[in-house]
Amino acid sequence: MTRDTVFEMLDRTRLDRKYRTIAQTMALADQGNVIFDPFSTLISVDAVVGTDNVFYPNTMLSTAAPDRLRVGNGNVFYTGTTITATDGPIHIGNDNIFGQGTVAITTNRADADILIGSQARFRGCIEIGGRCHLGDGCQILGQISAVNLWLGAGGSFEHPIADERGAVLKGHGRAANIRLETGQVIAGNGSFALSDLRMQSHYHPDAK
Repeated sequence: MTRDTVFEMLDRTRLDRKYRTIAQTMALADQGNVIFDPFSTLISVDAVVGTDNVFYPNTMLSTAAPDRLRVGNGNVFYTGTTITATDGPIHIGNDNIFGQGTVAITTNRADADILIGSQARFRGCIEIGGRCHLGDGCQILGQISAVNLWLGAGGSFEHPIADERGAVLKGHGRAANIRLETGQVIAGNGSFALSDLRMQSHYHPDAK
């Protein structure tokens, strides 16, 4: 079996499932994107991808329809990130960090709609679904399954004043139907209750 035959077989399988060919995936580098391993990176032909994004090996951006999945600029997708816009849209802003860990973001029901701002961070074993508004600078950290969230926008995790940062969920457990404003945080231990809500300066008193 020749090299060209192998590539043809790989590309045929990808195109059958509406993913970019290996050459089309590598061509994203012409927009300033970094693709470390085009063989293990799957990006749908209908996904809209901006510039200067970084894709580590074994990442997937999948969508079932044009314009349903949109990715801005300067995002980092670490190994283990899967973003699947099946039934509803997923729109991602700029300079977000997905990973390290396993991050799965999915709109697999008719009313699902996920909007992610800019400079947010998702690290750990994270599952996100349903209807979510995840504002600028927000963070989800730990081992968390989340659905129907509204996390207020603010500065990134590097912002010097903790209570001005985007809202945060951290810890482990299932989080559902939660709204947090700028600077607020819930540290979950199996579940996430509003009675556990704190300002982020509670955990970072040196950043008041």
